[in-house]
Amino acid sequence: MIWLAWRQFRPQAITAAVALAVVAIVVAATGPGIASAYSSSGLPACHASCSTDASNFFVGLGRLDLLLYLGSFLLMYLAPALMGLFWGAPLIAREVETGTHRIAWNQTVTRTRWLLVKLGLVGLAAIGTAGLLSLMVTWWAGPINHAALLSGGQIGGLAPRLDAPVFDARGVAPLGYAAFAFALGVTVGVLLRRTLPAMAVTLVAFAVIQVLVPNLVRPHLLPPAHLTAPLQRPFGVNMNAGTGQVSIQLAPPFAKPGAWVLSDVITTPSGAKLPNVTITPSGAELTVLPKACKFTPGAAARAGVHDCSGVLAAMHLRQSVSWQPASRFWPLQWMETGLYLVLAAGLGWVCVAQLRRRRTP
Repeated sequence: MIWLAWRQFRPQAITAAVALAVVAIVVAATGPGIASAYSSSGLPACHASCSTDASNFFVGLGRLDLLLYLGSFLLMYLAPALMGLFWGAPLIAREVETGTHRIAWNQTVTRTRWLLVKLGLVGLAAIGTAGLLSLMVTWWAGPINHAALLSGGQIGGLAPRLDAPVFDARGVAPLGYAAFAFALGVTVGVLLRRTLPAMAVTLVAFAVIQVLVPNLVRPHLLPPAHLTAPLQRPFGVNMNAGTGQVSIQLAPPFAKPGAWVLSDVITTPSGAKLPNVTITPSGAELTVLPKACKFTPGAAARAGVHDCSGVLAAMHLRQSVSWQPASRFWPLQWMETGLYLVLAAGLGWVCVAQLRRRRTP
């Protein structure tokens, strides 16, 4: 039975092996250069105020390295989805669609064993392939991700590893995604018994779940950290000559390197959010009319100076921030991977239950 399952899966296995070999060659060819640029930038010895060293490292990267870095996300997003589409969905659906399942179900091998061998062999291959891909990509992109963390958040648009795009393509999480995508494809194939519809439904369902989990589930896997502090005086004041409005910068950017900020709001003492507050990369800004601030004509500038500290003190505003610290990357990775593996096991049980109840047509 194992030999038969391997013979059926052999073309996909060869394709996966070739893809892994290509990735390994690219990683081996370009990885040492990135590691060398990281070492020469001064980042290994830097522990605070590393933005200058991070910028030097970013400048030292070649265009090819940046393209490969962006391509690594596409690779890690597509790999689990493709396993669900081309490994999972046709696994049982194609057997039923072509009628070859009748031969297997009328042999001495039970349906349960037939299905478990297929699930085990191909499922382990999916997890192993995703694991090797993630291992190579995580090692290769390690210096870039670490530089993004030491820079205090962003270097040239590169996000820290707790941000959803990076989190989904690093560490052990892709193993869970691959296992779930494969099990989802098999389950949909068992239920629909048609290959193409099963592939379409698998793709849509997996995409929806990959959007919902980072936004609705991941933030709550661990209790987030909270901070609420009063805003005493404005961090800065800007006058918009076009609209005649004054923008009060209420607070500097949230300074927690590598943190995943879940919410950053400005509230009144009653807890209500202010509608005219926007959160920007430079901090929180409150837009008011010029007459709300004290205007002092300046000798050097026609616009003079707007003193808005009185407005801010009268409003008694507070800043409330909720975030996941950068140190929780690996705990969140293991917890989310475990969640997907449990879901994959549940889908496997659904497949077994469906096949055991189904009569041979």
